[in-house]
Amino acid sequence: MQIAVLGGGNGSTAAAVDLTEQGHHVRFWRRNAQAQEALRARDNMLTLKDAKGERPIRIGVVTSDIAEALQGADLIVCPTPATAQEDIARAMAPYLSDGQVVFLPPGSFGSWIMADIVRRAGNPADVSWAEAGTLPYLTRMHGVDTVAITTRATRLPTGVYPYRNADHAHAVLASAYPSVERADDALSGALMNAGPIIHPPLITMNAGPIEHFDHWDIHNEGTQPAIRRVTTRLDQERIAVREALGYGAPHFPLADHYDNDAEEWMYGNAAHEKLTDSGDWREYLVLTEHRYMREDVAMGLAFLVSVADWAGVAAPTATGILAMGSAICDDDFRQSGRTLESLGLSGMSRFELQTMLRDGL
Repeated sequence: MQIAVLGGGNGSTAAAVDLTEQGHHVRFWRRNAQAQEALRARDNMLTLKDAKGERPIRIGVVTSDIAEALQGADLIVCPTPATAQEDIARAMAPYLSDGQVVFLPPGSFGSWIMADIVRRAGNPADVSWAEAGTLPYLTRMHGVDTVAITTRATRLPTGVYPYRNADHAHAVLASAYPSVERADDALSGALMNAGPIIHPPLITMNAGPIEHFDHWDIHNEGTQPAIRRVTTRLDQERIAVREALGYGAPHFPLADHYDNDAEEWMYGNAAHEKLTDSGDWREYLVLTEHRYMREDVAMGLAFLVSVADWAGVAAPTATGILAMGSAICDDDFRQSGRTLESLGLSGMSRFELQTMLRDGL
């Protein structure tokens, strides 16, 4: 299959290497022309490191020309931070065509946002936008040329916008990611996003050690029973919002990620142990700039709180953590973050929103 992979971070590079090894023809794009030129100078070669060992992978096309990356692509994989989605959508807008599927793992409702930007740019193409509950990989770069994949997702709940295209989108996705599971529409997919549940308690409740130590592993020493209890309460609020909106199980409760005897979570059993054992998440963190704050609190958690308010569901834990993150960053994420209000959707009735999610605009 012809696949474009957009972005140059951990998740995007892992996708480019992993999908190439599966036998797909991959065109790897990032806007940083200097970085892509350096990769081309290495004959598009990267080293993949995982449980099978290390081996070289040569990516088919490496480019900083997004038109070249998108032309003829059946699937466009965009595992970038939510903070980059709007700029990428504007760059993509002139080149998308009927039948293409854009995959955002995860999305924080970026599927609707990016589709709306493309529509407003004047491109009427019937594109399907899908967003999953997490990245397909637990991964980190080792230097500039080695991709370490600690584990791969075994279950990827994924919503589609517009939902009328769900059959087509899932057929395309299955060819690249067999672990993808149907999770209704784009809002359901957004409310599957694990990032705004697992990361906001970790980044806010570990604020002291993050600012004190040169390196800190918030998934190891930072994941203590008190923080787990907060995470569980926060996740219960997410599930309550899903249920109030009529989305059924499975809801992929985050507690299953930590319990190897529970139902298999998105990364399978023992994923948390693999993550902490790798040591790859013991890193230098800038508290107010890290993506756990700027993406998962300011965008993902702000979005969850706004949907809870709109649906009339009490979310005191989510609201409290959002306020803590805002105070740490000297901001007000309920006003400045990604919300139904900032997207112009808060005035819709439930019927109007459901109709839009099904049929598109």
